[in-house]
Amino acid sequence: MSHYTIKIPDIGEGITEVEIVEWFVQVNEPVAEDQKVASVMTDKVSVDITSPVAGTVAALGGAAGEVLAVGANLVDIALADANVAPVDEPQPTSAAVEPVSIATVAQEQNSHSIPSLTPEVNAIEAPPAPSTLSHATTPHERLLHKVQASPAVRKRAASLTIDLSQLALQLQKNHLTHADLDQHLAGSDTSRARTRSAATDAIHTVPVRGLRRQIAKKMLESSQSIPHFSYVEAIDVTELEVWRQQLNHHWAEQRGRLTLLPFLVRAMCLAVQKHPEVNARYDAEQQVLHQYDAVHIAIATQTDEGLMVPVLENAQQLSLWDIAAQIQDLAQKARSGGGDLKAKSTITLSSLGALGGVVATPIINAPEVAIVGVNKQIRMPVVIDEQIQIRTMMNLSSSFDHRFVDGMHAAEFIQTVRAFLEKPQVYLVD
Repeated sequence: MSHYTIKIPDIGEGITEVEIVEWFVQVNEPVAEDQKVASVMTDKVSVDITSPVAGTVAALGGAAGEVLAVGANLVDIALADANVAPVDEPQPTSAAVEPVSIATVAQEQNSHSIPSLTPEVNAIEAPPAPSTLSHATTPHERLLHKVQASPAVRKRAASLTIDLSQLALQLQKNHLTHADLDQHLAGSDTSRARTRSAATDAIHTVPVRGLRRQIAKKMLESSQSIPHFSYVEAIDVTELEVWRQQLNHHWAEQRGRLTLLPFLVRAMCLAVQKHPEVNARYDAEQQVLHQYDAVHIAIATQTDEGLMVPVLENAQQLSLWDIAAQIQDLAQKARSGGGDLKAKSTITLSSLGALGGVVATPIINAPEVAIVGVNKQIRMPVVIDEQIQIRTMMNLSSSFDHRFVDGMHAAEFIQTVRAFLEKPQVYLVD
């Protein structure tokens, strides 16, 4: 029987290895042509690999979470079609690949276009030994897959928070009935106490893989390679909030609603004109600092997969409503796994919204040199002209790369942003 081996594709951009994020097939399962077999990730993109042939999975190249080199065996498939080209004939070099499934993790991910990924397919006479490629399963894992119970038993077990898999292990049987549940419930107080203690002391192992692994890698590199300098300033946004509500009252139906973020973006764009040193990217290899006239703001966005930073390009050219619309569009694309991977941001805006706390110390999104963090708004008493007034206050917690941004320049930049936000009708009009 002939076999095809799908190898880890050469994605380019200097990528030498990929991580297996998820398998969509298992050994001995049938696979159809163009069916997804695995999801792999580099430090730039995540890609679903499909099979160019139909057959049966003979072996897998590793477990989810493992890292494989470019060119390594990913999946070996025993062919279903006996008329497939012989070994010495050239093999196809094109295979369907699903679209990129996530937005950028961080800035370097935004800086690369999506290449055309084609898994390398080679015909071979015999598959690698399954013992070296297939998943090894323990007796415990095999038992979990064999647990059998009627829907009524499963429903009752769920209502009693009984783990059928654990019960099957305890009873050393793979078919559970109501009698088994009764036996479990009739256990001694000592047994129940031991069970509660075990539940209290339980440790849940969570594999760090895929996007979370890339986030961890990015944050570690940024924190270790950049000497962070943080600066916090309180901003009186009372007038800004009044003006924002007035604009929404008059223009929300025609132009859309405005949140606080468009005003922050607009203020940052204006402040960058006076302080270009914060709107920059550092090329560590060339040891060159690139300062930009255009402002490409990365908007930190929380998704189910982790923190992503889609880029609002040329923000300095946009109106408040344009900014609001594009931020909403970027956030939706990031959460759905879309977005443009070509954009390079020059500065990052991070906001936790209502959970923003009082102070934060944001980590710079390398290779940028500055990040502005937004904390939550608080109504509090403030002394103005020797009078106590209730004002809406908000802190900006920002970090800068101290190699290139001096403390004075960082403070001046934030103070400029503060001036724009505290007198919005003077500075932030289009």
